[in-house]
Amino acid sequence: MKKKIVNALQQFSKGMFVPILILPIAGIIIAIGNILTNSNLAKLLPFMKNPIVFGFGKMLSGSLVSILVNLGLIFCVGLAVGLAKEKKSHAGFTAVLAYLVFINAMNIFLSLTQRLVPVDKLRGSGQAMVMGVQILDMGVFLGIILGIIVAYFHNKYVNVEFEGAWQIYSGPRLVFMILIPVVVILAVILSYVWPPIQKGISSLGEFIRATGNFGIFIYGFLERILIPTGLHHLVYTPFLYSPLGGVAEIGGKIIEGSRNIYFAEMADPSILKLSKTVIYDARGLSKMFGLVGAAIAMYQTAHPDKKEKIKALLIPATATSIIAGVTEPIEFSFLFTAPLLFVIHSVLNGLGMVVLNIFDVRAIGPNGFIDFLLYNVPLGIQKTGWPMFILIGLLQAVVYYVIFRFLIIKLNLKTPGREEETQEVKLYMKKDYIEKTKSKSEANAEVAAKIVSALGGKENIKKVDNCYTRLRLIIDDTSKVDQAALNETGASGVIIKDKNVQVVYGLHVTKVRKMIDEYLGIRGE
Repeated sequence: MKKKIVNALQQFSKGMFVPILILPIAGIIIAIGNILTNSNLAKLLPFMKNPIVFGFGKMLSGSLVSILVNLGLIFCVGLAVGLAKEKKSHAGFTAVLAYLVFINAMNIFLSLTQRLVPVDKLRGSGQAMVMGVQILDMGVFLGIILGIIVAYFHNKYVNVEFEGAWQIYSGPRLVFMILIPVVVILAVILSYVWPPIQKGISSLGEFIRATGNFGIFIYGFLERILIPTGLHHLVYTPFLYSPLGGVAEIGGKIIEGSRNIYFAEMADPSILKLSKTVIYDARGLSKMFGLVGAAIAMYQTAHPDKKEKIKALLIPATATSIIAGVTEPIEFSFLFTAPLLFVIHSVLNGLGMVVLNIFDVRAIGPNGFIDFLLYNVPLGIQKTGWPMFILIGLLQAVVYYVIFRFLIIKLNLKTPGREEETQEVKLYMKKDYIEKTKSKSEANAEVAAKIVSALGGKENIKKVDNCYTRLRLIIDDTSKVDQAALNETGASGVIIKDKNVQVVYGLHVTKVRKMIDEYLGIRGE
């Protein structure tokens, strides 16, 4: 049972990437719109006073906020697509239909039972307008629940085919027909079940607010310590996009979740100071600063004859963390060889968030330095306190460096460059085994062949998938997996759990997945 639960959570976490990864794009567009409407920048750049430029910026920031108030639909469709095993486009279309059926069914049932509150008294009533329909305010959780249900029935019945005149009702149409009564009944059930859950969610948010810095520390610690399992997304997602992270009325619209509130307030120039929600998205601190100190410590403590090779490993890994906010390449460089350091890293990540909260810093940079500049600088110091974010980050880098260096030397931890002399330091770069004279297709085929071989061969691979940074596979016999060989192909870490294997490749994992699909002859979905 435990294995099934863990596997289900890993699948759910993977599926969540579809809706989650689109939201930062909305944030970046809002930030660009804010830049184009920034009065301070207009004083320096006269062309920004042009009404066309200003109007375009206003349209960008204002129109993208609509995504933040319709997260239920976005998560419903995105999760259904992410969890569907095949015919993903049909799953997405069915999810839209199921969502529309649900909100109207719940509205009608609440009306029949005379539980709809007057529209002018929605605030604080537990009800909200969703796509113009008044229902219980379930926020992003409605999308998550419906997305999972749609994906379940889609995977179970999408390939069922009837004969003769009934053939038209096969496949995706059958899935939708089954979902209609399921969704209607669910709407009735949740109209009674959700209010107590709603109170529980609100109480949890209040508990974290009441515990203050302790709650923030636990959040920051868990967000890092769960990295090896791939379940860390389940920690921060509810706080970023649900009432757990806070609720605010901005521009006449109710916004839920700390990240959504940040984006909405960023788009409203009349707001002089960003509100202090339960937990702000301060995950960028250790990504841009702390891990830099850790990398310097690992470089300086490496054996002298291995420092050049370690430099080649750490520089790109650190740059990826700073610029793009992808930490796994550098974290996996010490996660398995010195797990104590990873625990320390998780603790320091939580403490960093606490310090930001103490100094009332509201700046964010979860996806690296580019995001940090776009999101915070145009808003000004008063709104975000971004200079203090940098100062605290620099201090955090020093703390990381001192603690990592001390522990590595004191405990003789086997971080990169400190392995036994018989061990070879791997650079994790393709150029180590791909000859420059070979064509790109030949090189890709060779890389794919090496990866497949390291996974135990074609017959041993049952399923190939990927998320943002990891190749996710289901392997028949994991004892055949050669982790050292996978590291030689550019992997910065390998996680094996039962028949599930995760190979960390970083931002270029999509290219790796494509190479393997081509090598295995996988077409389409």
